[in-house]
Amino acid sequence: MAVYDRWHKSQDAEGDTPCREHKQIPGSEHGIGDRWQVRWRDEFGRQRKRNFPKKSGKDPEVHAEAFDAKLKANASKGLSVDTDSSNMLLRDYGALWRSGAINRVSTAERMESIFRLHIDPILGHFKMSQVRASHVRAWVKDRSAVLAPSTLRVAYSYVTALFSWAVVDRAIEVSPCKEQRLPEVGKHDHYIPTPDQVHGLAERLPARYSGIVYLGAGCGLRGGEIFGLELDAIDFERREIDVRQQLIAVSGRKPFLGPPKTKTSARTVELPEVASEALRRHLERFAPVEVEIEDETDPRKPRRRKAKLVFLWGGVTGGFGDLTPIHRASWAHAWSPAARAVGIPKGVGLHCLRHYFATLLIHEGASVKTVQMALGHSTPTVTLNTYVGEWPEAQDRTRALVDNALGLVPRMCPPPQAA
Repeated sequence: MAVYDRWHKSQDAEGDTPCREHKQIPGSEHGIGDRWQVRWRDEFGRQRKRNFPKKSGKDPEVHAEAFDAKLKANASKGLSVDTDSSNMLLRDYGALWRSGAINRVSTAERMESIFRLHIDPILGHFKMSQVRASHVRAWVKDRSAVLAPSTLRVAYSYVTALFSWAVVDRAIEVSPCKEQRLPEVGKHDHYIPTPDQVHGLAERLPARYSGIVYLGAGCGLRGGEIFGLELDAIDFERREIDVRQQLIAVSGRKPFLGPPKTKTSARTVELPEVASEALRRHLERFAPVEVEIEDETDPRKPRRRKAKLVFLWGGVTGGFGDLTPIHRASWAHAWSPAARAVGIPKGVGLHCLRHYFATLLIHEGASVKTVQMALGHSTPTVTLNTYVGEWPEAQDRTRALVDNALGLVPRMCPPPQAA
C-alpha cells in the first residue's frame, strides 16, 4: 500500500524539463484525471488502485493518504473493503443485490417496486460508502409522510437487508441502519369490515365470485390461496381445505401456480358451515372446468398442466364466456363496485376479509398461536405485531383473574377511619 503521484515521474531522465506549476518532471498522464493514486493488493492478491484529487487530509473519500491509512488499519485488523463495490451507487448495488437474492416472484416484484419508487429516488445517487445514518434517518422521515407505517417498515427492512449484505460483502465496514426509530404501526392500520359488509359483498358481487367472500371471511385465506384453490383440495366430509398452493400474478406474465407464501402457509384450514354452503352452491352453479396453467409449486420442476380451479374469471359480470385464472388486475374491476356499494373505503382490497377472520377469532378468545396457525403466519410474532390492538378484552380478563384469586382488598385491610 502506498501513495503515488500519477502526474510526475519518480526518476528523472536526461533532457527532462520540470513542469512550471510543480517543478517536477511531468509524466505521460500529467494533468489528466486526479493526481494522487493509492495502490494495494486485495485479499485475493489482485492489484488494485484508486485515484484521489488531494494527497493530504482526513477524508478517505477525497484524500489519498487518509484512504491509504484506512486500508492499513483494516489490514492490521484482518479486514478488507472492496472499493469497487463501495464506490458503486446505491441504486446499482441494490439492483445487483436483488438479482442475486432468492425470493419468491411476488416478493421480488414488490421489492423492485419499493426500490424504484421509494428508495432509489432519494438514496440511489449516493455511493455505498457515502451513506450515513443521518441519510437513512432523513429518508425514514421523508417516506413516513407518504407511506403507511406498515409499508414503511417493509421498505426499511429492504434497506437494512441491503446494507447488512454490503457489510458481509465487504463493500462497507458498518451499516448505517443502526438506532433508527420508525413510526409505530397503529391499531387501525388495516381496515376491518363489519358482518353486514361481508354479507353485502357476497350479494353485490357477480354470483360467480360471491363464494370468494366467505373463503376470505370464514377461512382466512389469502386472495392468491383462493384463486389457486383446486377442487381436490376441498374435503366436505371432514370440512377442511388443504392450502398447498397459490395463484401468483406478476407483471409481464400470465397468472401461474406457485408455493404458498411461507412454509407455515401450507396448512389445513377448517371449513365452517357458512363457507361450506357457499362453496357447495358455487360448485352446483359453476362446475369447475380444466384450464391450462403453468405450475411452479416446485420451482425446480416447473411444468404446464391442466387444473380444476374452483374460481375462474368470467369477466366483470361473471358470465359463462372464456374462463381464465383470475388476475388481480381483472379482479379489481369486479371488487371495487361491490366494495364501494357497501361502504368499504377506496384502496381496501380482498385482504380485508382475512383481517375480519383474524379479529373474529381474537374477539372470541383465540390465542395468538391459534390465530397464527389459522392464518399461516410464519411466527406468532407476525400475528401479534399485526393484530396487537385487537385483544382489547385482555386487560379486563387479567383484572378478573387477579380479583378472583386474591379477592377484594377490604377483606384484609380495615376501612379508613372517619375523621
